[in-house]
Amino acid sequence: MYLEHFGMQEMPFSLTPDTEFFYSYGAWQEAFDVLMVALRSGEGFIKISGEVGTGKTLLCRKLLGSIDEDEFVTAWLPNPCLTPAALRMALADELGIRYPRNQGQHRLLSLINEALIDINASGRRVVVLLDEAQALPDDALEALRLLTNLETEKSKLLQVVLFGQPELDERLARPGLRQLRQRISFSHRLQAIDRDGLPGYLNHRLLVAGYHGKPLFKAEALAVLFAASRGVPRLINILAHKSLMTAFGRGLSTVDRGCVAMACTDTEGVTPAPTGLLARLRARRGMALAAGLGALALVALMVSAGTLA
Repeated sequence: MYLEHFGMQEMPFSLTPDTEFFYSYGAWQEAFDVLMVALRSGEGFIKISGEVGTGKTLLCRKLLGSIDEDEFVTAWLPNPCLTPAALRMALADELGIRYPRNQGQHRLLSLINEALIDINASGRRVVVLLDEAQALPDDALEALRLLTNLETEKSKLLQVVLFGQPELDERLARPGLRQLRQRISFSHRLQAIDRDGLPGYLNHRLLVAGYHGKPLFKAEALAVLFAASRGVPRLINILAHKSLMTAFGRGLSTVDRGCVAMACTDTEGVTPAPTGLLARLRARRGMALAAGLGALALVALMVSAGTLA
């Protein structure tokens, strides 16, 4: 591979959500700050939504690694395809509750309530984190809402953080889930990285991977990379990785526009934006077409007004 060629210790653009590569910038840092403030409030549901590939799972794992264990007990449920019974069992497992596998649901709920009360008495709170929450069935969402009804006289025993795609917002807008929607005390929408943040994002990941040389991606390469990826972190990672492979194969010390263009060609659903002479030619063709359409529109107006009769 290209690690030795570029003097790196590990792959800089792996798709595995490694928290060492978390980039504290823009929407990601804002979302992380919202999560920390919301958790300390101790109330209701927290919702983080974003398009595919915008870093929700990485943010979730970053949160898991940042929560103070003296203050919180976390329960991470990465599999959203759960029935209400399976949801309660998964939560019980995360809380370390020992119970027979044939335990009745009413008794299991009592065990969960007892565990939550004990944790609360120790001065800690339980936080449930659900990834891919848009896939959680409606009855499981309702079961989750009912779990948040467990409380003492002064505080809730359970907080829930939902990470999901925009479909989660659409589902919560339905009348049947209005009770859960009203429980959401904090929400944040993850956005793609902007053009100004792209060089810093790339450099951060390269630095974590052990690279300490000159900038690897030329300005022209950055332009094509941003246009093709639309700032979506997962696409950036895929294209940057393939671009480095191409540069290595060509014996280059930096990534140029051609490397990124070849990466785009090799990636399904990605089309590189035209640059250089091709972009200028297309722009001129577009201007000429617009001018022609404008002239035709003027003629049509004159005909309709009878000036050419």
